[in-house]
Amino acid sequence: MYKDMIGKQSEKVKNVVERGMVKRFVESIGDSHPIYVDEEVGKHSRYGANITPPTFPRIFDYGVVEGLHLPKKGLIHGEQNYHFERPLLVGEEVYCYTGVKDYYEKKGKNGLMGFLVTSRYGEDKNGNLIFTEESIVIINEAVREAMKV
Repeated sequence: MYKDMIGKQSEKVKNVVERGMVKRFVESIGDSHPIYVDEEVGKHSRYGANITPPTFPRIFDYGVVEGLHLPKKGLIHGEQNYHFERPLLVGEEVYCYTGVKDYYEKKGKNGLMGFLVTSRYGEDKNGNLIFTEESIVIINEAVREAMKV
């Protein structure tokens, strides 16, 4: 179904780690650790600045992989993992993009299920990798049938 998309990726999109957005994010997840929001704590930390929670990159714009069309509803969130080379700093610019890594299918008790594996990347302005996010989206039989219509 998506095998022809493997290896394709989006263009890089510039994102800025805005202090106000980090504050709203930590409030929404209920983690108000001072390293995220208190400027004095950030300044005196080993990073010299505030950092973001590990799942903060979820809110970034990663661009669009041309030709990759997923349905708006019915998808199942299978898995999501983050790997950081270093913390994400409040105030920095991050260049993000998405790549399609794999697509495979398995027979389940309710029919054929598709597994779309994507990776999202965040780099600094010099092209150094900051983080990678890998996720798996499951496309069940009902969604697969609806997409054929």
